[in-house]
Amino acid sequence: MAEAFANFPSADLTVIDPAGHRTVVDLRPLPFRIGRQADNQLVIRDSRTSRVHAQIFLEDREYILEDLASRHGLFVNGKRVTRHRLCAADRIEFGVPDSFQVVFGREGDAPASQEVTLAPSPRMTLPEDGGDLSKLRAVLDVARAVQNSFSLEDVLATVVGAALTITGAERGFLLLRKGATLEVRCARDASGATLREEDLRVPLSLIHRSLQKRRELLSMVFDPADLEPGESAAELELRSAVCMPLLKIQNNDMSATSVLSTANDTAGVLYLDSRTLRRDMAAGNRELLQTLALEASTILENARLLQQERHKHKIEQELDVARDIQQSLLPAALPATGWFRAAGSSVATHQVGGDYFDVLRTGPEAWAAVVADVAGKGVSSALLASLLQGAFLTLSDHPEALAATMSRINEILYERTEGGKFATVFAALCDSTGRFSYINAGHCAPIVVRRGETLEYLEPTVMPVGLVAETGFALHQADLTTGAKVVIYSDGVTEAENQEGAFFGKRRLRDVIMKHAEGSCVELHRAIVEAVRDFTGDQPQSDDVTLLVIEIVPK
Repeated sequence: MAEAFANFPSADLTVIDPAGHRTVVDLRPLPFRIGRQADNQLVIRDSRTSRVHAQIFLEDREYILEDLASRHGLFVNGKRVTRHRLCAADRIEFGVPDSFQVVFGREGDAPASQEVTLAPSPRMTLPEDGGDLSKLRAVLDVARAVQNSFSLEDVLATVVGAALTITGAERGFLLLRKGATLEVRCARDASGATLREEDLRVPLSLIHRSLQKRRELLSMVFDPADLEPGESAAELELRSAVCMPLLKIQNNDMSATSVLSTANDTAGVLYLDSRTLRRDMAAGNRELLQTLALEASTILENARLLQQERHKHKIEQELDVARDIQQSLLPAALPATGWFRAAGSSVATHQVGGDYFDVLRTGPEAWAAVVADVAGKGVSSALLASLLQGAFLTLSDHPEALAATMSRINEILYERTEGGKFATVFAALCDSTGRFSYINAGHCAPIVVRRGETLEYLEPTVMPVGLVAETGFALHQADLTTGAKVVIYSDGVTEAENQEGAFFGKRRLRDVIMKHAEGSCVELHRAIVEAVRDFTGDQPQSDDVTLLVIEIVPK
């Protein structure tokens, strides 16, 4: 194809804009794509045309025009086509009124019988001077793009194109704030071609001046006689430039920016310049340009809100996954008869933490109880809690196995996260004789409740798992031979807040336990849960509320 094209006469296209102005472009390279997308060979600045509307290619030494599944169709000399062999003076239209036309060849190429007048088609009703109408239409194109386009880049390109049409500038750059700097988000020239960021060689100090002053408009006209050699404007041979600040719209409130003022913060700037027009490019167009700047500000705010909503939706999806994981960790049933009994619950907050509890039989006459609180929120913490549960599922009825399991969990967790993720864990083994072996790795101190005796607290014996590489996990003992209840809880219980910001606290927990010490594990569990609920009311909680009460009944 390339070799055939090299030996084939080149062709031209005459592009006619809605105002009747024409431009001749070289039909290279092939295939030659036409549409509103910026990387097409011919960019049509009309949001109603398709992104890649049509293409022209060479086949058997003839130029072929082909519709690329466009939305509004492709027309040649008034007839809709999907594929057409081009002849001199063929007029190509894109299925929408008051839009661009393309004529195959130059003005003088048409034969006498097919002479083409390079003017608006019969569909158009334009005055002789279409300048003002084309400017208005450019603004309307922006409004239409906002309604119909799902691409922020396409809409911003339409904004820049409209500004170029209104001012007659040759280059347009839309820059957005990124921290303390400005970043080029969209750049086009008057033909619709994409410019590189490096093409903006204008001193950023001029653009920053517009942002700092936050004026409605900063229009500059450069007289070559007044410019010193070496100045950027002189080096670039600039004759005029326009800066339009784009203001941040607060809370999507249009009234906040209906009058541009220095009270509003700026999101960026629309910069335009020309090397040929030595005049105030904003003259007579200020209202249109202000409307365009406000529209651009609205677009950016809507894009920010959409991104925020998508981020929120993604977080909600992750939290749903975390809730599912957390619920799957809870035991389906707890022992309610025999010498070992238990009652437990875990109420997840909206954020979902890494709390979990479990009770499992480790032998004919032995049970294990575990309550863990993984640092952090969301899916990662819930997954880590599931890892902990899996490690304890293989626990045997030998107390030494508990220390070995905790050591292995600590080793794996530290290797994977290097101390970045840790968990507080209380794990215990109890046999039918009342021997109670436990390890408290940085967890809230469980409370032992014996009939007629003072409360005993099982304070932490070692640091949380995953925090330090090498930690010894020594076993500790508690005597439950005469029967007792053990209240194991996460910090979400004592740190439960009411509407005044007060915590439920250890004192209230102790008082509830003392008041219901004679009840069963089920009754004591219910009393604590109700007390926390009555205290917090409807106040949302920042941490999961996990509570496990085990009871040893002597045989």
